[in-house]
Amino acid sequence: MKLGINLVGKLAVAMVTINRVKDERFPNTICGVVLQGHYRNNQPIKNKCQFSWWCDGKSDKPKDLQSWEYSLQLAKSIHEGHLDNIDLVKDATHYHAIYVRPYWVYAKRKIRIIADHVFYSWEK
Repeated sequence: MKLGINLVGKLAVAMVTINRVKDERFPNTICGVVLQGHYRNNQPIKNKCQFSWWCDGKSDKPKDLQSWEYSLQLAKSIHEGHLDNIDLVKDATHYHAIYVRPYWVYAKRKIRIIADHVFYSWEK
């Protein structure tokens, strides 16, 4: 089966999340990892989260319901371990879009580029 680039990108991001759950430096649940960041009055502070899409100030309401359903099914498969034998990003715990250059990239080891994201492991 040939995986589409959109699917591969989603899998890679999911694997970063799972890798963080397994890493003692991060929260030990998926929700804990995804929601990690700085908060004020129980609301995430804009652009102060581990995952920028969580606190970018944009609506999280799905616009494309078909894509949303697809993503939910993919997340369920990952959560249930059906895709554990796929290792796209090895031990990556970080990633960013190719059009930005976070300060932390110099302290991380680049693993690979998938679509428009660069994936890194914790140690250089």
